[in-house]
Amino acid sequence: MKGNGPSYSLVSYMSKSLAVSVAQFTHKGCKPINQDCHGVRVPHDELLTMKGVTCVLADGISSSSVSQDASQTCVNSLLDDYYCTSQAWTVKTSVNNVLNAINSWLYSQTRRSEFRDDFNKGYVCTLSALILKSTTAHIFHVGDCRVYRVRHNTLTQLTQDHRVIISEHENYLAKAMGMKNHLDVDYQSLALQEGDVFLLMTDGVYEHISDDFILATLADTEQNLDLAVDTLVHQALNHGSDDNLTAQIVRIDQLPIQTEEELYDQLTQLPFCSVLNNNQELDGLRILQSLYASSRSHVYLAQIMATQEKVVIKIPSVEQHHDTAYLERFLLEDWIAQRVDNPYVVKSPVISQKSCLYSVMEYVDGKTLTQWMRDHPNPSVESVRVIVEQIAKGLQSFHRLEMLHQDLRPENILISHNGQVKIIDFGSAKVAGILEIDSPLLRLESLGTVQYMAPEYFLGESGATSADIYSLGVITYQMLSGRLPYGDKVARCTSRAAQNKLVYESVLDDHRDIPVWMDSVLKKALHIQPHMRYQELSEFVYDLRHPSTRMLNQAKGPLLERNPLLFWQSVSAILLGSVLYLSAKLYL
Repeated sequence: MKGNGPSYSLVSYMSKSLAVSVAQFTHKGCKPINQDCHGVRVPHDELLTMKGVTCVLADGISSSSVSQDASQTCVNSLLDDYYCTSQAWTVKTSVNNVLNAINSWLYSQTRRSEFRDDFNKGYVCTLSALILKSTTAHIFHVGDCRVYRVRHNTLTQLTQDHRVIISEHENYLAKAMGMKNHLDVDYQSLALQEGDVFLLMTDGVYEHISDDFILATLADTEQNLDLAVDTLVHQALNHGSDDNLTAQIVRIDQLPIQTEEELYDQLTQLPFCSVLNNNQELDGLRILQSLYASSRSHVYLAQIMATQEKVVIKIPSVEQHHDTAYLERFLLEDWIAQRVDNPYVVKSPVISQKSCLYSVMEYVDGKTLTQWMRDHPNPSVESVRVIVEQIAKGLQSFHRLEMLHQDLRPENILISHNGQVKIIDFGSAKVAGILEIDSPLLRLESLGTVQYMAPEYFLGESGATSADIYSLGVITYQMLSGRLPYGDKVARCTSRAAQNKLVYESVLDDHRDIPVWMDSVLKKALHIQPHMRYQELSEFVYDLRHPSTRMLNQAKGPLLERNPLLFWQSVSAILLGSVLYLSAKLYL
């Protein structure tokens, strides 16, 4: 919102998830135009849970005649684009991506304008943003707007001004939106409490009112935030503010505290399905046959009657009907499948109207990687590369969305008759954006299969992309050798000391034609320490085809084994140099 005169806005939203009240007020002050801009977005339903409430304030710089365009662009773009980012992303990732895009656009606008040589006259502004998601406040800040919090009648400044003070009359901005091609944003997250009050203010307000006045005003106008924000701005105006004035107040009225019983009721809004029979019809699907049944789920081959497309249906077993954690993971798998769009990841056809609780996945006519390895006990290196490269492309689609698969194993990889890979089973996946949502359930770090789990999981540590890369490394190693790189020892090592004693077993043997340098690639992918592994899938896949000089040198072995004469000549030269140095030092 932007204007030359006073403008009011009150947003009050009450829900089971989150209840907030927001008031805003802006005034041009003694300036001819108002270069400040502010806005709030309180979405409903799923977006409120997955993205939260956004409050943003931007302050144009007075030296620029186009700065109001920069502040308006920042506010409007952030409010629009943030809610278009992936729901799987964390707040930090989402906002940083949006702000960097905005910053690049502002910077390029200045570079193309008549102000290209003086950014103080270009498309530059300061910005502070507050995002409330679940029970956490996320604060983003660049410039000299400020964010405060009032808790238990104590006022705390949460942001630091990016302003360099030269003297009483001389100072300048060190950071701002659009000032540089690279944007460095301050970020912090804070746990929320009911009753917390956040204030966002431009320097035209906070420089002319005292902390005591802020606290007194909030206490006197507790039930009228419109009056509170109006009072703060006019107090600053009456005390000589010579700048635009904008303030926002956000009060946390209710936090999304949910019991396990409430979560169970939410997850089971649809009734449970009974065991399905051949030729039975369900929501436009015809059951063809049972594929698999266990104490966890029943899996069926079915056909969409309208298109004749074959699909796989999974329903929870009766034993899982009261397991809230299982049901959450069951629904999460379907949620992920609808958001990961990759030819190497199984898809979830959309069923418009479900009458009971089940998930639907595309049917892959083929075999598991486990069966493929049985059928190809001594595969060529090239055939292994082709499969691994497809798996990696599928995994990359997870990682780009800040997801970890966490249960990558041969049974969860299907290979169609034409050789295309499909990753399946997302029940153990970790979604960063969902982990930010407070839950009454204890969410385990990994529910994967022990032979393929990264060692850090057995220490109770969180996994990163390198953990999925480790799992892919185990699969690659197993395809090439028919063995596991550490046997069955990793799962028994639950301390750092025990893990440090593990020794990687070379993939090379006398019966398989494997390039020596590939052993170095696998050794790095399967390193016990996460930071010593590949951090990107693309690096691992590239090295499987393109040996680096370092890998070739490692493959050659120690110099003593490769060239004993050169080794001892080198040792002798070093010793001679040491003797000459010590002799000269003693002589002097």
